[in-house]
Amino acid sequence: MKEPSRFDELSSSYEELLRDPIRDRFTGQESMFFHRRKGDLIRRFFRSHSLLARDLNYLDVGCGKGELLQLLQSDFKHAAGCDISSEMMRQISQATGIETRVQKDPLEIPYGDAEFDLVTAVCVYHHVPPPLRAALTSEIRRVLRPGGIFCMIEHNPVNPVTRLIVSRTPVDSDAILLPAKEARSLAAGAGLAPVEQSYFLYFPPALYRYLGRLEAMLAQIPLGGQYASFSKKQPPRAAPA
Repeated sequence: MKEPSRFDELSSSYEELLRDPIRDRFTGQESMFFHRRKGDLIRRFFRSHSLLARDLNYLDVGCGKGELLQLLQSDFKHAAGCDISSEMMRQISQATGIETRVQKDPLEIPYGDAEFDLVTAVCVYHHVPPPLRAALTSEIRRVLRPGGIFCMIEHNPVNPVTRLIVSRTPVDSDAILLPAKEARSLAAGAGLAPVEQSYFLYFPPALYRYLGRLEAMLAQIPLGGQYASFSKKQPPRAAPA
């Protein structure tokens, strides 16, 4: 896992370090394409499960520059982010006013028990050494309210283009990709019940405009560039009478 100081050093050139000819060819001039697709997935999930986001509190763990937070902030009653980089958190707060907190320990979330209805971790877990992933998932469960949703979004290691781009990206120099099966297993091991899983990023922006419905039909085929795994913190069982 990268040290906080490492991400502070990267903060001023983070977007440039993510650039890759293959990745740029996929997105073209649509620099926010990946973030919007994630936001759309989360909104679709809430609609399909009849959940009213405007009444809920949202936390993005490992929020980085806060792009997804900014896209979803107005959807929720309250939105907040945390990350190991104090410099990135300072930049988000100054630019947007969104509440952010620094994770002094990468495996500890700086919020109290049961504060949030949705927690996302977007491309965070591949930076976490496999033996430590269960501890982070347990922390995420801790800050979720009963009935709350955890959404993990990760690179799909089954996709060869994804693997190639990750291998060429300096920010991902420590990346160990995890398959969707591991994401489900981590959630279950932390006591979270699986709800839904989908694959996405099959098409670049120019094609997605016309083939968005087709991509939705491909959501269960494990070939998309990334996947989203949703799980739920079950309410406590009532004590027997």
